[in-house]
Amino acid sequence: MGTKSLDYASLFSLKFKLVPEQTALLIIDMQYASAHRETGLGRLLKMNSEEASGQYRFDRIEQLVIPNIQKLLQFFRKNNLHVMFITLGSEMPDYSDLPAHVKGFAKSVGNTISNREHEILDELKPLTGELVVNKRTMSAFNSSPVDLLLKTIGIRYVLCSGVSTNSCVEGTARDAAEHGYHTVMIDDACGAATQKLHDFALNNFRRLIGMVMSTEEVISALE
Repeated sequence: MGTKSLDYASLFSLKFKLVPEQTALLIIDMQYASAHRETGLGRLLKMNSEEASGQYRFDRIEQLVIPNIQKLLQFFRKNNLHVMFITLGSEMPDYSDLPAHVKGFAKSVGNTISNREHEILDELKPLTGELVVNKRTMSAFNSSPVDLLLKTIGIRYVLCSGVSTNSCVEGTARDAAEHGYHTVMIDDACGAATQKLHDFALNNFRRLIGMVMSTEEVISALE
């Protein structure tokens, strides 16, 4: 008789309860550079007749990621909870402040701070008083004051949303955990180039690093 296989990581997977006043929602890289079908990456793909390669990405962003981040924003704003927008992009016109693995993409889609591509989507536009932090690397913890800001406002729980699940969102979420925050990746408020990349990132994250929740689960937990 065979024995049931068990992933040992399940013995150590983190479980925690969110404390509303100590929780921050991070909205990562929801910019015209990489989260809009007609600008930035979307425009680049169209110019190169490769629109089909971006269809899954932009369909998910439009149909799932934006509506769910809007739900989260509405809840957080109504309850006076902490929201922080994270952007990625150059602050120099020649992109000289970006590391090599980020510069090529940013330059090709025009993601520098003076361009429309660097702006956050109008549907998710930050309100006056909401923090907006720019980073130059995939993880916000490596090139921005996000850790200092979160600690200053008393945050212990970090919720990560945005794009892309398997790069900037996962990178920021992993480093949040490394810096001592209880961290959640919000499944249906994140998007990637493919479902496979999205699922792999979430499955890897939940094994030992943090929790994965849906938008409704987050709202329910904070209510």
